[in-house]
Amino acid sequence: MARMSKVMTLPAGASAPPNKPVNRTKKKLMRHWQFYLLIFFPLLYIILFKYVPMFGVLIAFKEYNVVQGIFGSPWIGFDYFSQLFEAPFFWQYVRNTLEISLYGLLVGFPAPILLALALNEIRNGRFKKTVQMVTYAPYFISTVVIVSILIVNLSPNTGLMSNLYRALGLETVDFLGIPGLFKSIYVWSDVWQFTGYGAIIYIAALAGVNPDLYEAARVDGATRLQKIIHIDIPSLVPVIVILLILNLGNLMSLGFEKIYLMQNPLNQNTSEVISTFVYKVGLLGANFSFSAAIGLFNSLINFILLVIVNYVSRRVSSTSLW
Repeated sequence: MARMSKVMTLPAGASAPPNKPVNRTKKKLMRHWQFYLLIFFPLLYIILFKYVPMFGVLIAFKEYNVVQGIFGSPWIGFDYFSQLFEAPFFWQYVRNTLEISLYGLLVGFPAPILLALALNEIRNGRFKKTVQMVTYAPYFISTVVIVSILIVNLSPNTGLMSNLYRALGLETVDFLGIPGLFKSIYVWSDVWQFTGYGAIIYIAALAGVNPDLYEAARVDGATRLQKIIHIDIPSLVPVIVILLILNLGNLMSLGFEKIYLMQNPLNQNTSEVISTFVYKVGLLGANFSFSAAIGLFNSLINFILLVIVNYVSRRVSSTSLW
């Protein structure tokens, strides 16, 4: 007679206990805890200094005062935005901001690309490193020092340009006192300072180009210019598009420090931009709600530009941020 195995019976309506699930998330965290620890502090920084301060946007819609605080101050709705759009000089500041930003984008954006393409064609290693060092160095000079260099060299009395004009028998010029020259001085000094550093990402992209493409082009008898046009530039297009989107998304966020330090009563008509206006109204004038309204308007314009440019880029080139 066959041996019968014991079968366990369960109460009516009861089901067999499921197998204990493996906590894959916990195991993954334990396995790669170094990477999560590495990203924890940058993430904490972003949350504390980028997202938490967003609550301060509320004061743009309130009659804020320090005693009552953000939540205790009375609501006034869009009154400060109405004052902003009716301010006599506000649209002049918006125009100055756009003109300087577009001027800088038109001149400063292609400069790192051209430098990277030129450095990629240099075969002398020592000369190439020398050029890279010379072009990278200005980036590490602080804004205060850069403006000091500009003021000293463009001074109408003792500046380098004034001495050159005197040597040529010409009248000296107060360059920083001429409103029409402010934008050019600002933009071209930025080009000198940031072109070398901005070329790094393009040089890195060119380093990843397949060498077989150059070999094939050499066999076909392509010149250096043809290699640049048909190999290098198409390889840089995705990087160029992404950086262009980011730059256009920050079109209204013009740097404050350099413009403020370069300002003087003679060039203020063309040098006053939104960022300096916010500083003077908010901090110097202690009108925090009005300055918050200006900053919120500025950020909204940047956001709209970013979305539009990203959409157009995705439809035209299939390259976009999202």
